[in-house]
Amino acid sequence: MEAFKFSTHLSDFLSSYPNAENIVKAAANGGEQSKIAIARLWLSEGIPYAFKDNPALYETVRSWLGVRLSVDPKEISLTGSGRIGQSLAPAKIGTGFGEHSDLDLFVVSSDLFEKVVKNFNEWSYDFESGVVNPSNGRERGFWESNIYSVPRNIEKGFIDSKYIPSISKYASAQNIAQTMWLLKSKLDITEKAPRVQSASIRCYRSWGEYVRQVVKSL
Repeated sequence: MEAFKFSTHLSDFLSSYPNAENIVKAAANGGEQSKIAIARLWLSEGIPYAFKDNPALYETVRSWLGVRLSVDPKEISLTGSGRIGQSLAPAKIGTGFGEHSDLDLFVVSSDLFEKVVKNFNEWSYDFESGVVNPSNGRERGFWESNIYSVPRNIEKGFIDSKYIPSISKYASAQNIAQTMWLLKSKLDITEKAPRVQSASIRCYRSWGEYVRQVVKSL
């Protein structure tokens, strides 16, 4: 019989909100298992930094989102600086969470993932066949870029609904857009709630694909 072994690169991670630079260092030097541990535990579980002063509100928000999106609240979590208190984005590494930040949510639900993918396929067909058209050249540029970039993300098991126009025909994507707008508006008038610039949500097909994507990012 052998004792449990764990990466020594994670031995100093003693809180829910480790320093961003320490995360990057552990991910760079600790190998695949360290990255997986960081993705599973520190970047997806527990009470997020954004709600550390009011944990009950976090659960209330998840329950509300669960009803709005028809998913189990347990499938909903928070990532980004709102999760650990600092940004892990290369250009903003270590930048603290605050009113300038976005609330980056994600949901792991194969059902919602497939609904949003269906909306994307419907929209991309409508766009390429001229059924729907962008309002200006700038928007056209974004749409043309999304037509090619989003399918690559779908192959990896995730999709960002914000890349689908909020049109009633694409019901699931529109519902998510409206829900994110309502979420920010409700947080703005809620006591002890985080104040943020905006809220968005990413849909993953499975937890395995979530972990793989985060490991790749790390």
